[in-house]
Amino acid sequence: MSFTIPSPLSGTSPSADAAAAPRAAAQTSRTYQVRTFGCQMNVHDSERMAGMLEDAGYVPAEGEQADVVVFNTCAVRENADNKLYGNLGMLAPVKAANPGMQIAVGGCLAQKDRETILKKAPWVDAVFGTHNVGALPALLERARHNNEAQLEILESLDVFPSTLPTKRDSVYSGWVSISVGCNNTCTFCIVPALRGKEKDRRPGDILAEIQALVDDGAIEVTLLGQNVNSYGVEFGDRLAFSKLLRACGDIEGLERVRFTSPHPAAFTDDVIDAMAETPNVMPQLHMPLQSGSDKVLRDMRRSYRSTKFLGILDKVREKIPHAAISTDIIVGFPGETEEDFQATLDVVEKSRFATAFTFQYSKRPGTPAADLPDQLPKAVVQERFERLTALQDRIAAEENRGQLGRRVEVMVTAQSGRKAGETHRLSGRSQDQRLVHFSVPEGAEIPRPGDLVTVTITEAAAFHLVADPTLADYSLRRSRAGDAWDRSQADSCGAPAPGAAAGAKGVSLGMPSLPVRTR
Repeated sequence: MSFTIPSPLSGTSPSADAAAAPRAAAQTSRTYQVRTFGCQMNVHDSERMAGMLEDAGYVPAEGEQADVVVFNTCAVRENADNKLYGNLGMLAPVKAANPGMQIAVGGCLAQKDRETILKKAPWVDAVFGTHNVGALPALLERARHNNEAQLEILESLDVFPSTLPTKRDSVYSGWVSISVGCNNTCTFCIVPALRGKEKDRRPGDILAEIQALVDDGAIEVTLLGQNVNSYGVEFGDRLAFSKLLRACGDIEGLERVRFTSPHPAAFTDDVIDAMAETPNVMPQLHMPLQSGSDKVLRDMRRSYRSTKFLGILDKVREKIPHAAISTDIIVGFPGETEEDFQATLDVVEKSRFATAFTFQYSKRPGTPAADLPDQLPKAVVQERFERLTALQDRIAAEENRGQLGRRVEVMVTAQSGRKAGETHRLSGRSQDQRLVHFSVPEGAEIPRPGDLVTVTITEAAAFHLVADPTLADYSLRRSRAGDAWDRSQADSCGAPAPGAAAGAKGVSLGMPSLPVRTR
């Protein structure tokens, strides 16, 4: 996945370290673009990169070639290298034609490959790792001053990333890191080697950041960690994560709390109780399975078995009957037999996942699994992958059909579906994180991103739900998040003032609008 960070409101205020960053760029208003690959952690890191650059005086590139292009890379998949070097190759002639342009590479692949990036792409100006995101502006300035590439990779965290300025991707919801790194040793995963051992933030710092987001208008947060439910291991509190969830329930104005990703081995009953008993913790859970075969789980060094996994799901559904559960699954791990794969299909059938992120095993140099015997042929892995996705697509469609006739509260997002121009629908997420495309009845007020609508589900597909309500069935609740959206649009382009009625005249960037119906 690759995208360019847009230009919403700034988030947290600069730290003392960030304030010391070079500001020479402010005099020339150099423009920037951040391109992100990989997981939610990387998305949130990119928000920090954008915040650091803007604190140093850079401005977002709007339609023109940016003066600075930053790649925030992922190293989890086998094609990560090709994706990066392909993008760098396309930028080489662009930079040759624009001598003042700079290119920086950060993230997990930079942490792993280090000098290799500069050898393969000598036109890159700065390479930095996962532990020193805050160094980006200084490295760019040093590269300009010295007229040579800068490489800075730290082996451990120098400052917790959440103390850095952040340019939030959304005004109505936000990511909040509660920990970085991972203490697990899964044989297929390179992340612990690149992000280090788990480091936990103090609860007060996390809650203060959430409160700051809420004060800025956000009504939803997602707590992030490589192994989010092992939070507290560093300071010796086994119940720290469930306590944190309950503390989120005491934050006035915070309406939706999510978290990702937990580890089944560390998922305890106190967390399930906290989810069920804290009203603003959403009825949604992402629980990575990886494999349904106990033999493969042992080979992966995943410290749980399929029976424990299914038992967790049973407990969650007993306490939270309408919970939507998603998962991650790897197909074709070395040594996986047809019997092992069938065990995965059996667990998927029993689990009834609302959605699943399915991956073909990717051999990553430096991981124990890369050296295992019995690496499977591509054709075998592909065939199994297709069988798994067909099964999960069927289950997802059946689960979504079970939503027909339910009234759901949907938080409106700035992004609409691909067919919005044809269907005249807006989009949003229900409390259980299902994607809902909905129409606004004629005569009803059009919601803003961050507002909440309540509608009845009228259609269901494998990957989304549809609601086409009547005027009587449609309910809109204007929210503080919608007000924050209004402010962000007014600040950026002279849109309607805060509190203005929907439909008021003004310029809007990205404001959802319903295409005019033809009669």
